[in-house]
Amino acid sequence: MIEYKKLLLRKMNQVLIDIIIFLVSFIFAYMIRFEGIPESAYLEQFLLVFPFAVLARLLCFYLFSIYSIVWRYISIRDVLAIAKASFPVTAVFFLGRILLPPRLSLLKMPLSVIALECLLAMSGTLGVRMARRLLVESAMRERYGAKSKVLERRTLLIGAGDAGNMVVKELKQRTDLGIVVVGFIDDDPQKLRTTIQGVKVLGQTNQIADIARKHDIDEAIITIANASSKEIRRIVEICEKTKINVEIIPGLFEILGGRVSLHKIRGINIDDLLGRSVVIFENQRPEVLRHYQEKTILVTGAGGSIGSELCRQLAGLGPKELILLDKDENGIFEITWELSNDSPPFKLVPLVADITNRERIQWVFERHRPQVIFHAAAHKHVPLMEINACEVIQNNILGTRNIAQCAEAIGSENFVFISTDKAVNPSSLMGASKKIGEMAIQVIAADSRTNFSVVRFGNVLGSRGSVVPLFQKQIAQGGPITVTHPEVQRYFMSISEAVQLIIQAGSIGNKGEIFVLDMGKQVKIVDLAKDLIRLSGHEVKDIEIQFVGLRPGEKISEEILIDAERMKTTQFKKIFITPPLPVDPNLFALHLDSLLESARSCREERILERLEDMGIGYRKS
Repeated sequence: MIEYKKLLLRKMNQVLIDIIIFLVSFIFAYMIRFEGIPESAYLEQFLLVFPFAVLARLLCFYLFSIYSIVWRYISIRDVLAIAKASFPVTAVFFLGRILLPPRLSLLKMPLSVIALECLLAMSGTLGVRMARRLLVESAMRERYGAKSKVLERRTLLIGAGDAGNMVVKELKQRTDLGIVVVGFIDDDPQKLRTTIQGVKVLGQTNQIADIARKHDIDEAIITIANASSKEIRRIVEICEKTKINVEIIPGLFEILGGRVSLHKIRGINIDDLLGRSVVIFENQRPEVLRHYQEKTILVTGAGGSIGSELCRQLAGLGPKELILLDKDENGIFEITWELSNDSPPFKLVPLVADITNRERIQWVFERHRPQVIFHAAAHKHVPLMEINACEVIQNNILGTRNIAQCAEAIGSENFVFISTDKAVNPSSLMGASKKIGEMAIQVIAADSRTNFSVVRFGNVLGSRGSVVPLFQKQIAQGGPITVTHPEVQRYFMSISEAVQLIIQAGSIGNKGEIFVLDMGKQVKIVDLAKDLIRLSGHEVKDIEIQFVGLRPGEKISEEILIDAERMKTTQFKKIFITPPLPVDPNLFALHLDSLLESARSCREERILERLEDMGIGYRKS
């Protein structure tokens, strides 16, 4: 009740201030026009019109929600709103001047008075609001400054775009952080020597070293929200040579519509150097949204790295129901708890289930009738699966067939199978199982009403079982870092980007097409290790790198495509279609039944023989 009274009092004060401004504006408009008190006729006009003018302006401010604006946070958008609210009254005065008949000449205000009154009313109402904001910001700076015991750090902001503008704006208020912005760095020649928020653009990135020495710079912050990994790497190398610390604002995938703020500024991580990519967000395109809005969506493997990120991004596309399925109860609990905290406007259904249990999966589909399925559940650890052949075949092949057949049986609309680059000319059991999974999807898709598709991509940074967490642990222990081979290389992508592209690909699949994500160039694992050493604050020479030899099932380098020449583009920039290998459905069914029977009876040697017989390029190591 007390808070409501305070709010009401504040609104009344705002209205009273505006009444005074409108009255003073009206008086001064006439006094300026007539260089003093107007003549008797115009004085009569003034006394007749001004009460209606003040009331009309107040009414317009109310109708245009001007009194919902918090003065201390007034922005350019609010300035435009006040301008719009001021226009109707001025337009009425102007039309009255032109259209009123001579007998109502007393109401026909001089054009100069109309223009002056409008300008004075707008500048007055804007002025008091801007003054309020400036006073608050000044008080905040004084308060933070009084509390600050932080040593000043002279800082360069690299990137003078929208993100840089927001960062410098916040830094000016947070003097307690001890960050003194010396200037901007930007490669756009049109911005050179310009001033943004009172901060000058001093030069381009190739001049960082000279500028840092000249201005005694301590650190740099990369304020480019859509900077590519190549661009970040180049800037980091320049800053390291110049001996200045470098931090960064999040990429677009981390921000996802949120504003850049100081608490999000962080150190450079491996995603920035390898997985960060300039991508145009396309998941909000109408042709993508219609595949997911108000739909019941099932994600298998929802507790894993890819599955949980799929759930996060799908939650933002307006589903009717989101079913999270995994046999890992801890993973399901964590992603369900995370999504529940946001109070989603859709039904959230966590299910613990094993995809190899056909009866359980059939019950799930008949009970919930999902319209869209993302099948991410799989065993993915290559060396581990080499000694668990029966399990990888049952989980990755039998489980995939169970999910796909149940989807077809209930008439699901879309089914997306998440595959891997290791399915191309597979050298491992994991890769072979994924290749056969792709073929099983193609066979089912040929005569199905359900739109099936396969999405193939490489490694994702920071996922479970990836080398990044392993290397980080080894560095924390002082080394050594174990790398299999000096020439081994892999494709890398951030989890967020991979999932966004999977969602896009899922909206265009039809008859089992294989969609390949543009993974860029392969990265040497030894270079990845060196980057992580540097990011951990060490010199490369301080941490030993040991080469331990390729593990069972591993290749020197992976392949994404079988036939690059026949690859086709799609409407999405980073998604391509590659033609699948022809599959004889009858022969494939015979081989598959024999393979699954061997897995059920745990006959590992027979599994290897069946895989070689299936013509997928697999050979026993």
